[in-house]
Amino acid sequence: MILECFTEYYLWRSGSTHEAYFTYLFSISLMTGHYTRLVWGSLGATGAIRNSHFRLFCFDIALTIETLKHYRSNMRCSRRLLVYPYHSCRALSVTAFNSLSSDNNSTYLPLYEPIEGVERLENYCPGGYHPIKIGDRFRARYQVVHKLGHGSYSTTWLAYDEESKKYAAAKVCIADSKLKKEHDVLSTLAKAQFSPIYSAGKTMIPSILDSFHIHGPNGDHVCYITSPEKTSLCGAKDESWSRLFQLDVARALAAQLAIAVGYIHTRGVVHGDLHLGNILLKRPLKLDHLSIGELYEEYGTPELERVVRLDGTALPDGVPSHGIFPIWLGEASDKLSLAEAKILLTNFGEAFLPRKEDIYESHTPLVLRPPEARFEPTRPLSFPSDIWTLACSIWEIIGQQSLFEGFLATEDYMTREQVDTLGILPPEWWEKWSARHDKFHENGIPKNRQTLRTWADRFEDSIQVPREKRGMHVIEPGECEAIFSMLRPMLSFRPDDRPTAKQVLESDWMVKWALPEYYRVDGKSR
Repeated sequence: MILECFTEYYLWRSGSTHEAYFTYLFSISLMTGHYTRLVWGSLGATGAIRNSHFRLFCFDIALTIETLKHYRSNMRCSRRLLVYPYHSCRALSVTAFNSLSSDNNSTYLPLYEPIEGVERLENYCPGGYHPIKIGDRFRARYQVVHKLGHGSYSTTWLAYDEESKKYAAAKVCIADSKLKKEHDVLSTLAKAQFSPIYSAGKTMIPSILDSFHIHGPNGDHVCYITSPEKTSLCGAKDESWSRLFQLDVARALAAQLAIAVGYIHTRGVVHGDLHLGNILLKRPLKLDHLSIGELYEEYGTPELERVVRLDGTALPDGVPSHGIFPIWLGEASDKLSLAEAKILLTNFGEAFLPRKEDIYESHTPLVLRPPEARFEPTRPLSFPSDIWTLACSIWEIIGQQSLFEGFLATEDYMTREQVDTLGILPPEWWEKWSARHDKFHENGIPKNRQTLRTWADRFEDSIQVPREKRGMHVIEPGECEAIFSMLRPMLSFRPDDRPTAKQVLESDWMVKWALPEYYRVDGKSR
């Protein structure tokens, strides 16, 4: 059996990650019976992830099953090195790649030739995405002129509002009642809030300008209109060689995120999916001054690629004829100025109100997922789960990469990462974790590894060293201690031991370093 591959390959420092990659490649090929090229192509994207720890390479290779087993052991292969120009094709971010690990029990069965940078085409099915093409009109008012992006539960389109003569973002949700809940949550968050600092948080939540239903071949879809924004923080980092924000910008972004989380918590809402892909940078108003033709001149016309079924048959109703690549309105993270550092917290598809419903399962990417979702599966999630992911997100804003690293990782691998960084789990969790015997001695000393990567190691690797190498400001000792004093309690294993968002905003680092930079964004004083 020959498996033809043209695929992406990440070089990581850890040898165990190489093995995980080949194990995954091997298991998918046996499980689906499809060409590995097609399977893996739908999981990755050509481009370059540029930082000191990993790069993205592509290679052509023909593998038999036996050869694959050999490569798993020896990790040697003939490869053709291709580093793609970044602007020619968007790279899939590390965060996005990690999110593939969020459902470790799913079986991936491709039906279409994958198109890099485009939503999973198999999700165009009854109950899934609504097929949209450039030129479509909603409500005889909103003309689709480009694509902004997609998520697990929606696609988002740049539309021209022919009544207001402005551009708008049209978010078309999958045919699923959960997305009606997102609309309801945003409506709740739009209600008045009088606390001065949290009223600022209200401006960091999308405002629904219009909403309606679209009936299509895959069902009834909620569509709501908001203002279009630039890009996510994740996208800005991916666009940068350094994957870093300037220090003053990072402080201001972190402060705003804490304010936004504090605001939604005062309204009784848990976001449930905090990560940099769900934090957008607000756009400048100049976009509205462009005609559609001028928009295309400035940002390019929509790029399309034909959708093809693997079995060669015709596309069913409900599947678009072409995949559409998203427009790029953003800029690299290291080029972002303090004046441009204004955020919007988005994508409330996983949000919930604990006083109204019990949620037990977290769909947050595995590298960010709070540990109670694994070790206390019968206890409802609540506000502390957002505090854990807030801490992880703040770390990634300040640094180059995530606090906990995992490439197509398992739950056991991520628990190992957490123990390496934070110490031994609470006793009842430690006893429950059967895999600990393979990874640690009972005193928490790692097995079969010479060293573990501590908090201090990760702070140097992810924050200080990359900043110094790129001539950016490093963090001084006093601020380092303040960051640790704020983040470490937020990452307490037991949810009840974590501070509230209000207490986070009252921490020394927020008060002395982060909030002052936020107040400078609009020339505010406090």
